[in-house]
Amino acid sequence: MFAVWLGAGVMSLAGALVCAELAAAFPKTGGIYVYLKETMSPQVAFLWGWAMFWSAHSGIIAAVSVVFARYVGYFAPLGDRGTRAVAISAILTLSAINYIGVRAGSTVQTAFTAAKLLAIGAILVAVVVMVPGHHPAALSSAATQPSIREFLLGISAGLFTFGGWHMVTYAAGETRDPEKTIPRALLIGMLIVTVCYLALNAAYLRVLPLETVLKSTRVAADAARVVVGQSGGAIVSALVIVSAFGGLSGSVLAGPRVYYAAARDGLAFRAMGAEHPLFHTPHIAILAQALWASVLVVTGTYRTLFTRVIYTEFLFFGLAALGLLRMRRRLRPAPLLFLPACALVVINQIYADPKESSIGLLLVAAGLPVYYFLKKPNKIANY
Repeated sequence: MFAVWLGAGVMSLAGALVCAELAAAFPKTGGIYVYLKETMSPQVAFLWGWAMFWSAHSGIIAAVSVVFARYVGYFAPLGDRGTRAVAISAILTLSAINYIGVRAGSTVQTAFTAAKLLAIGAILVAVVVMVPGHHPAALSSAATQPSIREFLLGISAGLFTFGGWHMVTYAAGETRDPEKTIPRALLIGMLIVTVCYLALNAAYLRVLPLETVLKSTRVAADAARVVVGQSGGAIVSALVIVSAFGGLSGSVLAGPRVYYAAARDGLAFRAMGAEHPLFHTPHIAILAQALWASVLVVTGTYRTLFTRVIYTEFLFFGLAALGLLRMRRRLRPAPLLFLPACALVVINQIYADPKESSIGLLLVAAGLPVYYFLKKPNKIANY
């Protein structure tokens, strides 16, 4: 189990190293979009932005906002409409904060990240102080001898939990000294996240028998109940609220920078490239993202988009790593490690669900006609 978490962390760290090197070479607003455009092609970069807006990124924003609202419902019961209203309110609130400047958005992000880390630290201290070490009973041979395929599936799932590390690159153009700040943030952030995952899983095993950990669908809540009793559910719910809101804040901040960069290159509707005269933020892109994510919440279609397209992120991450190898024209350990990880995620998803995977890839490919339409002379000037 620890090998899975560590393996996923190492692979994600390799991805962060790829992004760190690309960020130092291209310290511009847009992150992965910029790297793909500079090292691969404008078409590939456009498809990344297309997939982000219409499905993957907006779908993630909608999904996380609903998670946030559902856990708010633990303290103040909400019906289906109430849950959707709270989710949309969270999206609009964070969009408004980011509308007035990246400093305001980053301040919110920092505050919630700090609160999350303090909560995790408190959980770890409580486990060490209040719970004696647990010695689980022996497991059956079937449970203790996973196959290579099962191990790889575990790492593939772990990579999703580490997702989001690339978002720090999207606001490079609004970051002080981005050539140094972005790589430093990527490396320190990934190390902290990896340590947190390993430490929390060690805490779960100290509190619960391994058989319980394997079968639990809410292991954090189960562990909290052992430590502090029935109030553990409320504690975990509060932690999820903080975590979801902080993650939502980062996603709301990141996406519009990609659409802004694409519009500036003539690869998105011109309005997306508008900059607010006072706040100097991509305000139209922020509003468009908030509107579309809210539509996904209301209709519930984010569920389909999320499951279909999320794995395509790793397809584009792999292309970014390949672009770095092309740019440097020599073998480098980080992209060489990260490329197989990306291939693993994509191939695993296609193998597990070929129908939905094909639909997801077709949705991405549907952006190509739009790309060539926008590249026609005078077309972009009309929108």
